Amino acid sequence: MKYYLIAGEASGDLHASNLMKALREQDPAAEFRFFGGDKMAAVAGSPVRHYRELAYMGFIQVALHARSLLRNIRLCRQDIADWQPDLLILVDYASFNLRIAAYVKKHLPRLPVYFYISPKIWAWKGYRIRDFKRYVDKLFIIFPFEKDWFAQRDYPADYVGNPTMDSVSEFLSHRPDRQQWCRQWGLDPEKPVLPLLAGSRRQEVRQNLPLMLQVAARYQDRYQVVVAGAPGMSPENYVEWLKDYPFPLIFDQTYALLSVAHAALVVSGTATLETALFEVPQVVCYRMVRRKWIVKLVRTVLVHTPYISLVNLVSGHETVKELIAYRPDELQAALDEILDGPVRENMLADYRDIIRKLGAPGAARRAAALMASYMGLTSTQPADNQ
Repeated sequence: MKYYLIAGEASGDLHASNLMKALREQDPAAEFRFFGGDKMAAVAGSPVRHYRELAYMGFIQVALHARSLLRNIRLCRQDIADWQPDLLILVDYASFNLRIAAYVKKHLPRLPVYFYISPKIWAWKGYRIRDFKRYVDKLFIIFPFEKDWFAQRDYPADYVGNPTMDSVSEFLSHRPDRQQWCRQWGLDPEKPVLPLLAGSRRQEVRQNLPLMLQVAARYQDRYQVVVAGAPGMSPENYVEWLKDYPFPLIFDQTYALLSVAHAALVVSGTATLETALFEVPQVVCYRMVRRKWIVKLVRTVLVHTPYISLVNLVSGHETVKELIAYRPDELQAALDEILDGPVRENMLADYRDIIRKLGAPGAARRAAALMASYMGLTSTQPADNQ
């Protein structure tokens, strides 16, 4: 069968690549074509478009790049029509993918549309459930709390487990030796590490990294501060922020960095869940505006969840501190709490409960088996996830 996949950012690239591998187990003759990134390319060759050309965030950035985005949407539509896949698989990234789904349902109605990893419509833009009902044939969800949300809206969805469990478990099964890895990257194996995960998009990094650096510099005598480079950015992008700080910038080593970390400062997103799965105490940051009254207004009118971090959403209570439109002193106070003491220990205990709630690894394999079954292929169904 021919599979067309669309992933619009780094986490989607990772999870889609694992899904592609699992689909090949179900369908050894599988052919792939995709919008995605380097990890998907390692499975099936070059993307039609790299996600770096798609990943714009926020109204202003989308408006500034509207012409480019519309051009890529037109390219994607035409490419799907020309290639004639047997199945279209959309991976998160709702703003782009739902437009493609609407086009397919209108112009290629016989092409099944599957969505792997639901966008966070349960947090905001809940009206998009209408688009899912119209344009998406099967939805595969990755958080336990999503099951009730979709069921309450009379939209069936398959819970397959969380793919971050897959990628973290795979890494931990062959994690590098701490001493060797630290020496390889110029770090002292005996000194605790404090990584800064400032987001996956340039806008996030610009808004958060300067304050994170300002605060982390106060700890450099006791901790090794390391900046984790975002997959979609280059070292040159960080020069303006790091020029006044002696901290190393390391790319493509986020999991290894978390595996040796004592604590971390993390911008809200998938990285917060990854940090929890590595059992690293963290402070969650998200600073896209400076005025707290704007944040309160947005959360009151648009956001429909009590938390912004995946960690707290899965745990169901405040496991990690969430700082929005924060000041340096607030960030320092929150960091002090997790370096040692009862707050740190309680957070680690909550992490273990989160790991239990998410279930066993194997989300990609379970999703691929279900897809194969729905498409009428012979499927080896993995064990049910919870």
